[in-house]
Amino acid sequence: MHTDLGTYADLHADAVAVLSRWTATSPTAAANRDRTLELLAAGPVAMSREHRPGHVTASALVLDADGARVLLCLHGKFRKWVQLGGHCEPGDRTLAAAALREAAEESGITGLVVDPVPIDVDVHPVACQGGSLHYDVRFAVLAPAGAIERVSDESEALGWFPPDRLPEPLADGTVQLVAPALATLARRAAG
Repeated sequence: MHTDLGTYADLHADAVAVLSRWTATSPTAAANRDRTLELLAAGPVAMSREHRPGHVTASALVLDADGARVLLCLHGKFRKWVQLGGHCEPGDRTLAAAALREAAEESGITGLVVDPVPIDVDVHPVACQGGSLHYDVRFAVLAPAGAIERVSDESEALGWFPPDRLPEPLADGTVQLVAPALATLARRAAG
C-alpha cells in the first residue's frame, strides 16, 4: 500500500499551524507537542501510517452534554478502556476533523461537536508497521443531549463513566484528558 502524500498536504499544514500556536495543558504535553513538531518537519509523510518512524494520529475524549460522563471504548486489540481515535486518513483536512470522524465512526453518535483546540498531545509506541510511534493529538468532543452510542467493529464495548470513576483497566494517558476536556466544556458554556 502506498498513499499519495499530496493527499495529506492540507492536514499536514493544519497540524503544523495548530501545534505551533497551541498553549500546552501540561509540561508533558508541551514536550510531546515539540516532539510532534519535529516529526512534522519530515513533511506530509508524517501524517501517514506508512511512516515507520512515527505518524500523527487524532483522538477524542467524548463528553456528554453536561460533562457528567465521558464515553470510553474497550479497545478490541489491547483490551483496555481508552478514548476514541485513530489514524488520520487522506480525506481529513484538519486534525480536529480527523478526531471528530474517528469519534463518530467509533461511537455511532451523530451530532458530535469537536472543539478545535487540542487538550493534549501524547507520544506512545504502537505495533503499526512492525513497531512505530503514535503522535496523538487529542481533542474534546461534545455529544448532544440524549446521545446513544453504538459499538463499532473496533471496540468490544462502549461505556459512559463519571469523570472521577473511570473503568479499569484504563489505557495509559486517558485519565490526563479529563481535566482539560472539562475545562473546554466550561469555556464553551461561558463563551
